[in-house]
Amino acid sequence: MDNATAVSATNVSGGSLQSTIKDLPIAKVWAFAVGQFGWALLSGIISNWLVYFYQPDQETISQGQTVFVPQGLVVLGLVTVVGGITAFARFFDAFVDPAVASLSDRCDSKAGRRMPFLKFAALPLAVVTVLVFWSPINGTSWVNAAFLFVTVIGYYIALTFYCTPYNALIAELGHDSKQQLTISFTWVAGTAIAYVAPVIWGAFVPMMGRITAIRVTFTIMAAVAFACMLVPPLAIREKDYVNSQPTSESTIESLKQTFSDGEFRKFVCSDVVYWVAITTFQTGLPFFVTSLLKLPETTTTIYFVLMTGVSVLFYLPVNILANRVGKKRLLLIAFVIFACAFAFAGALGSGVLALMPAMAQGLTLSVVGAIPMAAFGILPQAIVANIADASSKTTGQDRQGMFYAARTFAMKMGQSVAMLLFTGVSTIGMASGAGYRIAAVCAAVLCGLGGIVFAFYNEKKVLHMLGA
Repeated sequence: MDNATAVSATNVSGGSLQSTIKDLPIAKVWAFAVGQFGWALLSGIISNWLVYFYQPDQETISQGQTVFVPQGLVVLGLVTVVGGITAFARFFDAFVDPAVASLSDRCDSKAGRRMPFLKFAALPLAVVTVLVFWSPINGTSWVNAAFLFVTVIGYYIALTFYCTPYNALIAELGHDSKQQLTISFTWVAGTAIAYVAPVIWGAFVPMMGRITAIRVTFTIMAAVAFACMLVPPLAIREKDYVNSQPTSESTIESLKQTFSDGEFRKFVCSDVVYWVAITTFQTGLPFFVTSLLKLPETTTTIYFVLMTGVSVLFYLPVNILANRVGKKRLLLIAFVIFACAFAFAGALGSGVLALMPAMAQGLTLSVVGAIPMAAFGILPQAIVANIADASSKTTGQDRQGMFYAARTFAMKMGQSVAMLLFTGVSTIGMASGAGYRIAAVCAAVLCGLGGIVFAFYNEKKVLHMLGA
């Protein structure tokens, strides 16, 4: 709809009252985006450091890292403890997404359909993120594995209760694509701060020891994230800016109708494969630094921050080009570049790159990976927003929450497969790092497959339905 359009609402008594749905002011846009910074920071902690903390390589153990859970392929001789726990937790939580989305879509709270979820999920999400790293026994134990199992599942459920309603609001608050892209910016910023963790805990290590330093670092980050996640529900009156009504569909019917959208199915299929690839790469990057390049773990922060910083420089070009050439074309290019970057990661520290210093290899990977990182940081969410808005126009049902839940479902399915893939493959030739190289090559191949699937997405059809 046009940003200045006044819309008519109907009150509960059946009478008509005139209300104006305002365009979200830039100050409110950033207030909303601060919430995403918070949950992205917590997500970055888990995505980047959980496997690194619980399935350490020899270099990390030599620096004082405690081994808290049994190592190796100890679950049915096929899966590592960490891989099995994280994969199952994501798989289990993927089925929670539709239920939470349906609850949000059908919510009739005076505060709106989404904001009540953000307000009450913020604290549990921050607390359980810290607890994930607080093993009760200071040594290798199956008790720690059980504790990790419970806390990781708790983390993903809490994340769903915050993120599913939040992501639905991206489509509802951002009435045009430019605004939606702007809102998506802070995801990268939050993830980038999570990358700085080794520098922070490195400063604490002399005073506290490695394990306590890591836990204190994550506690500080979680406190910051909690404060940020409360900003949207405290600063924004949802109903002033959103003209959506609770859907009348059941969870099953809403999910069925969501997946009946052909263009959405194409997007989701490519997204599953993409998330397998990017999660494998993201989880492996700290190991690429310490095991393949033989560099200190703090170097990981340099690479992550450089990648993020360069990525931010590409945000403006991505915003401009998305409006000129389309989101689909840019995302296809990003798929290709990411596939090349992942393949390059598989050769880190090998004879193939012998003429290039180890530090330079990591820097090259960071810069090359930054370009597609910008595209994937903002375009997929905007594409889902387009599809959800188009569906709302054609069906009359505002099921944005279910569309984002379905996308999150795909993400978690991909992450589940990735955790099994990486933690299992990484046990191959640990002394030489062969498993890490295999994981990187797998990520490259999968990213290429994701791009092929996404090529079938019909962006013109979706935009035509929107009247764009």
